[in-house]
Amino acid sequence: MTHMHITSWVLGFILFIVVIALQNQGKAKPAKIVQMILRLDYLFILYTGGDLLGGYFASIQMPLFAEAITKAIAGIWLIAVMEMILVKKAKAKPAKAGWIQFVIALIIVLVLGFIRLPM
Repeated sequence: MTHMHITSWVLGFILFIVVIALQNQGKAKPAKIVQMILRLDYLFILYTGGDLLGGYFASIQMPLFAEAITKAIAGIWLIAVMEMILVKKAKAKPAKAGWIQFVIALIIVLVLGFIRLPM
């Protein structure tokens, strides 16, 4: 399940970059289509992440369990920030705060996912 989760969020980042590139080129209709596909990928990311989190529920070891919950919250935060950035860019509003949150949440998720947590 770990490989499916990593594949799904890598696909999510690729689709995120594609939507931003399409929005920057002024192609609103294709950007909206790709954004809808990205939203479906969010569901897959949440499903696979929830399955991984369920593995930590099965073996409750307090430090790892707390870090897994923190990673889950940061992952949901990252998805919300990605959506917020895309909506703000579509409305031609500044998204600097969104990008700052994106970097912070991404660092938290990557450090917890690849360095701290065993699954």
